[in-house]
Amino acid sequence: MKLKSPSLPSRRVALGLIAGGTAAFAVPAVPALAQVEKVRYLFPAPGTLVAFAPFQIALKKGYYREENVDIEFTTVNGGAEVAKQVGVNNADLGGGIGETPIIVRANGVPIREVAVLGGHALHKLAYRNDRGISSPKDLKGKTITVLAYTDTSYYTLLGNLGRFGLTKNDVNIQAVGPTAITQLVIAGKADALCGPPEWVLEVQNAVPTTIVWNDAYFPSMAQAILASDQTIAKRPAAIRGVVRATLRAMHDIMINPAQATTDYIAAVPQHRNEEAATRKILTAYGQYVYPGQKKLGAIDAVRLANVSDFYVKELIVEKAVSVADLYTNQFV
Repeated sequence: MKLKSPSLPSRRVALGLIAGGTAAFAVPAVPALAQVEKVRYLFPAPGTLVAFAPFQIALKKGYYREENVDIEFTTVNGGAEVAKQVGVNNADLGGGIGETPIIVRANGVPIREVAVLGGHALHKLAYRNDRGISSPKDLKGKTITVLAYTDTSYYTLLGNLGRFGLTKNDVNIQAVGPTAITQLVIAGKADALCGPPEWVLEVQNAVPTTIVWNDAYFPSMAQAILASDQTIAKRPAAIRGVVRATLRAMHDIMINPAQATTDYIAAVPQHRNEEAATRKILTAYGQYVYPGQKKLGAIDAVRLANVSDFYVKELIVEKAVSVADLYTNQFV
């Protein structure tokens, strides 16, 4: 499947092009005298990526403050690392993707997702058109870049390979960080990559590339907000405030991407000279990434169970974990 991509801004801009539906969102009032909750939130990649626009817009427009949350953002290397840090309570909340709890909870990390930002997959697979690859089954023997071996893009890649009877031993997977993940493919030193939309589209903008929607082969999920069991039990007001404020900004993007672009650039001025491209990106998120949920932010237990079953079947995780222990919808 070949996709025509919009002109891209700098590599720190995140594009989102995933299939979707629609959802409604409302924001009840918050008591003015509620206690302010200090929250440390971990991003799995640089916070200036447009993928994190809902968080940056919510911060800039004061949505967290209105929810009586004082939030601090910090970046670590990948969603799995976020989960580990959140699981040992080195941070209050963090971001991964929907299947992150499947992977880390099976290893004893007591986290679950409390919201998912959209109804479809975040990570994409992209391969150069000059490498004799017509589908993922042709990746055998090829070099594929990912962000990190602790990032959920790596596990999503394993899921896609498994659908075609391939394992990590059949390909050369290189964890190369946020810059080389695209540059190696553009330079022809790698054949493909698995990563979020901004990176696969950056490659496609530079060289003829085919992008695979992971939903077609593997039911991967969108970005998720993660919390530990302890934080869920002890700080529900903090979690609810972060979830509500973030979903409110996400809804803003869905209904008015032009205004959301203005708000986002005010929050992240690094993109000041990239307004047109950023608007296209946020429009795509609003149309194809964030929709598709019966209730905005809600986790689909059936989809989560299907992903979990596949991970166990393909030995990506050693044992199954009860789906009920992977998520809660009490905050959406």
